[in-house]
Amino acid sequence: MIKDDLERRILVLDGAMGTMIQQHKLGEADFRGERFTNHNVDLKGNNDLLSLTQPDIIKDIHLAYLNAGADILETNTFSSTSIAQADYDLSNYAYELNKVSTQLAKKAIEEFESNQPKYVAGALGPTNRTASISPDVTRPGYRAVHFDELAQAYKEQASGLMDGGADLLLIETIFDTLNAKAAIFGLLELFEERNNRLPIMISGTITDASGRTLSGQTVEAFLISVSHAPILSIGLNCALGAAQLKSYVQVLANNAPYFISAHPNAGLPNEFGEYDQSPDEMVEELRPYLQDKLINIIGGCCGTTPEYVKCIATLANEYKPRELSAAELAKI
Repeated sequence: MIKDDLERRILVLDGAMGTMIQQHKLGEADFRGERFTNHNVDLKGNNDLLSLTQPDIIKDIHLAYLNAGADILETNTFSSTSIAQADYDLSNYAYELNKVSTQLAKKAIEEFESNQPKYVAGALGPTNRTASISPDVTRPGYRAVHFDELAQAYKEQASGLMDGGADLLLIETIFDTLNAKAAIFGLLELFEERNNRLPIMISGTITDASGRTLSGQTVEAFLISVSHAPILSIGLNCALGAAQLKSYVQVLANNAPYFISAHPNAGLPNEFGEYDQSPDEMVEELRPYLQDKLINIIGGCCGTTPEYVKCIATLANEYKPRELSAAELAKI
């Protein structure tokens, strides 16, 4: 169904989960809740855990984005792999985090009245380890994680997302394409085992003005590296604001036989790491994306809130989506 929707209109992805959580000023006790009162590691900052300990907060954030005009909700699972949760000694909760987080997003959609379809994208973040680069400058051949470990962790994560009712899976904020390829491998293995497939969204991250990912790939190389997968959409998110990101999105739009997505930050952070760009300013930087017909899915990343998404949704309604050929559509 989402494929048909994408042919007709530009879909709006929600904004930042972390930015919204920060507004609640939660302390250690809030993150622990009753269930993890005696946990042996500090849990403050583990935003994904709030799906278990503060579910009403997470559901309300989803509802706020739906009310702002979002068509696609990302689950609160950016760091819900066993690998990322190891920092909090919560690796064993990875499956549950993903399943419950997806159920919360689905529940928000059920409570929201709309005459348009709404979708839940199971969010698979990059993890806090990279398979392509050594974290130890004295041992360039060392890796903190390996492909098989990543693939298994992503497979477990996707299993929880699917069991929770996700409509599609979003591998996002990709700074190392080898990590993304491990995620794709894990997803495809899971699909084969279940004899059930979900659409896959891919979204990479350009880390600076060099136009490359952290592991050194250009946008063109990134596209080629993941083109073996059955992809619904490919795009870019995070790291840069809309103005800085546009030329790289243009490269994808010129070369990719898939739907194109973008969810940039609210401009560039100031010296305090805060985002000063207003919703109106961000929308005017996004407008050329739509005027040039580069986009099928548009949203916001770091620093964005429902106010931004509301403005983005208004903008999206003014324009037609990027068109794919009949041959391209037939392969998606």
